[in-house]
Amino acid sequence: MSQETGQAIAMIIYFVAMVVIGMWAYTRTKNLDDYMLGGRDLNPLVAALSAGAADMSGWLLMGLPGALYLGGIVQGWIAVGLTVGAWINWKVTAPRLRSYTQVAGDAITVPSFLGNRLQDSTHSVRIAAGLIIFVFFTFYVSSGMVTGGTFFESAFGLDYHLGMTIVAGVVVLYTLIGGFLAVSWTDMVQGMMMLLALLAVPIAGVVAVGGFGAVARGVTAVDPNLLDPIHGGTVVGIVSALAWGLGYFGQPHIIVRFMALRSPKEAISARRIGIGWMALSVLGAGGTALVGIAANQLGIWKVGDAFAESVFILSGQYLFPAIVAGFMLAAILAAVMSTISSQLLVTSSAVVEDVLNVKNTRDRTTGAGVLTSRVVVLLVSVLAYVFAWFRTDSILNLVAFAWAGFGAAFGPIVILALYWRKLTWQGALSGMLTGAVVVGVWGSLKLFGLYEILPGFVAATAVAWIVSRFTYTANAQIEREFAQAVRLSHASQKEIAREFAATSQGNIDDQLA
Repeated sequence: MSQETGQAIAMIIYFVAMVVIGMWAYTRTKNLDDYMLGGRDLNPLVAALSAGAADMSGWLLMGLPGALYLGGIVQGWIAVGLTVGAWINWKVTAPRLRSYTQVAGDAITVPSFLGNRLQDSTHSVRIAAGLIIFVFFTFYVSSGMVTGGTFFESAFGLDYHLGMTIVAGVVVLYTLIGGFLAVSWTDMVQGMMMLLALLAVPIAGVVAVGGFGAVARGVTAVDPNLLDPIHGGTVVGIVSALAWGLGYFGQPHIIVRFMALRSPKEAISARRIGIGWMALSVLGAGGTALVGIAANQLGIWKVGDAFAESVFILSGQYLFPAIVAGFMLAAILAAVMSTISSQLLVTSSAVVEDVLNVKNTRDRTTGAGVLTSRVVVLLVSVLAYVFAWFRTDSILNLVAFAWAGFGAAFGPIVILALYWRKLTWQGALSGMLTGAVVVGVWGSLKLFGLYEILPGFVAATAVAWIVSRFTYTANAQIEREFAQAVRLSHASQKEIAREFAATSQGNIDDQLA
């Protein structure tokens, strides 16, 4: 079997599997809660792997191995920052966000949670947050489509626009029909593909090169400093790399998985699965880079500095049969598509729930709103597709600091909302806007070489705290909900069901009285 035939077969199998999952999810999507949040019924495995796959994108299989290949393991500090940040996010944010979103009006989006939690009768927080998500994620989705088109162009020699259309068509199809369940389950499958591929390449590579000793000798023959985690780095550079971990607290497409867990208690097992997946994946990416350096040095297979970001692809093609190498390529595409689908659904949710219907208290348990959500998914997809068609650098430049923008604008506000009962809607709105502005200005001016998320995060936290201190007034409902959310932050699925069954009955009794 030729390389091209094997890769084509693998791609077809992968695409068909994604569509089948979307069709299965369609049969389980009955109302808006199902479409946007899966009815809060994600098990820990699906939640953990879908969060990881939605997070990493093609950076894990191409960007990180390429950076390590060229610069050595000093380039791995960003992976350390991300792994630590993800662990803290699962530990600190996940359990309480799961309980609090249900306590605070059964919120199904991050903006609606903030609006309900802060008793914002002006709806300013929800609308501002929804618009921020819409603008930034539309470009984020567009950049993913650009990556997909570029992938098909480089891997198969297809026309860029045709490759982009294939990726966009499949992602939009399963997201459109299956909603959150389709996105989460396809992300889980894609996450498993990424992990298996990232483990298989370095393991097989070590064997092919001749063992760990041969790999070490090959790497040191190129440059002994490649194995030094400090050499070539600066204090500011390492701090900036570690600061990437702050971004997790404010990424809507990641923390929405916390809201969809079956119970707060299951965040514990989800954290262990998710961080285990992440640690193994990052180690696999590092191993792929080191094996690639040694193989290139020893002349076993060629990579070259010009193709550093393709070290995973080139190694997989050498080490495995055609169809297996095809699934290695599919793993890269899976990383890209998982991020596109998650961001696409979060963007749709923000538009429908927090901009168009911000004042609508409709019954979400009916089918009303699902059609609107699907229409918005399609419209956002078309808009992102148009941007991606022209393959402009401005989109890619925007994505370079979008992670910082979300992290600084939403991260401090989410943490304060969960852990400080005196946060006000005025403080939240001021902090959110401050974080976004500081990131934009700092990133544009490139001040001190420091990654803009750090000053943005600090500034947003400070402004939110100061403004809240001046605008705080006691609110009995906020106090009551805060105490209930804290009490339920380690509750099991049965305890959650019992709690809210009793709450519903209490509301009915109050109405009858």
